[in-house]
Amino acid sequence: MSKKQVWIRASVLFATAFFLMRPLPSEAAGDAVAGKAAFAKCASCHQIGPSARAGFGPQLNGIVGRPAGSTGDYRYSAAMQNSHIVWTEDKLRAFMKSPGDVVPGTKMRFWGIGDEQQLSNLVAYLKTFP
Repeated sequence: MSKKQVWIRASVLFATAFFLMRPLPSEAAGDAVAGKAAFAKCASCHQIGPSARAGFGPQLNGIVGRPAGSTGDYRYSAAMQNSHIVWTEDKLRAFMKSPGDVVPGTKMRFWGIGDEQQLSNLVAYLKTFP
């Protein structure tokens, strides 16, 4: 094999590996600082942080990995309690985008967020509160 053929093969392998390692849009890295700013639209109903508690909506500490409808200080809808959802990053993105599509009958009255980067930012922010 010539040096030119080796160079071409190596270039193709590198380009392929680079393409495959890029995050998909739903896996795009979020910015927790931008997520904190975006959380302002959630803060009228939800709390997060060391002193968070339920209010008009449940507190969101440790939401990633938590079963839906499982905090003891909030009265969830039957739809949420029976959803059998465990909040993954993708499930949270989908819910914040369109709550009623993910959990029909949810009490959450929110039109949703259509911007994928803003959703990723919010998830990154939520993950800072285990």
